Amino acid sequence: MARQFAVIGLGRFGYHVAQTLTQHRCEVMAIDNDEEKIQSVADLVTHAVQLDATDEKALRAIGVQDVDAAIVSIGENIEASILIVMTLKEMGVREIIAKAVTPIHGKILRNLGVSRVVFPEREVAIRLANGLVAPSILEYLDISPDYSIVEIPATERLVGKPLTEGRFQSQYGATVIAIRRKVPYITEAGESEFSEEMRISPSPDEAIEEGDIFVLLGPKKRLEQLQTS
Repeated sequence: MARQFAVIGLGRFGYHVAQTLTQHRCEVMAIDNDEEKIQSVADLVTHAVQLDATDEKALRAIGVQDVDAAIVSIGENIEASILIVMTLKEMGVREIIAKAVTPIHGKILRNLGVSRVVFPEREVAIRLANGLVAPSILEYLDISPDYSIVEIPATERLVGKPLTEGRFQSQYGATVIAIRRKVPYITEAGESEFSEEMRISPSPDEAIEEGDIFVLLGPKKRLEQLQTS
């Protein structure tokens, strides 16, 4: 059975969350009080409903209490964001993810017991800055104050060699948790294409192939020194 989500607030962040969840074949209930925003997403999601999300009776009437998780993407109207989270908690929604725009807003949401607080603009800015400082790092994700996950491409000198030759553990205290790899295949039309394969927990003896991307988990301070030259 497909997982069910409610996305409340259809600004840029909420719209893309709803769109991506739908692409992953989830059932998505998109909610906003703006008719134009509802129309913009109506053909993408399972249900698109125009209502005031601070109204508990209205939320119950469309079954929000039964979703697996609710994403509250109303950030600019802090009062509405807080009221909606409180309402969802009272309704017994199992998991609530909420967008915040200021540290105080985030602190209030955490105190209300949301599962996760996200700061979209701040997170994008941090990832951009980290990418500018270390151009060889493709993706950078903080998972705690001390640890991060990064993605880096395999260099030419490593191709054909075992994973241990990367010396990520000895040099940076990092563990290769996965390898992203392009795998060739032939389409029905006889054309050559590539699909992406994720090799989780690869063996130390795994042979590195051209185009491989390493997904590393390790101490933030040591990963900041990571170079692939």
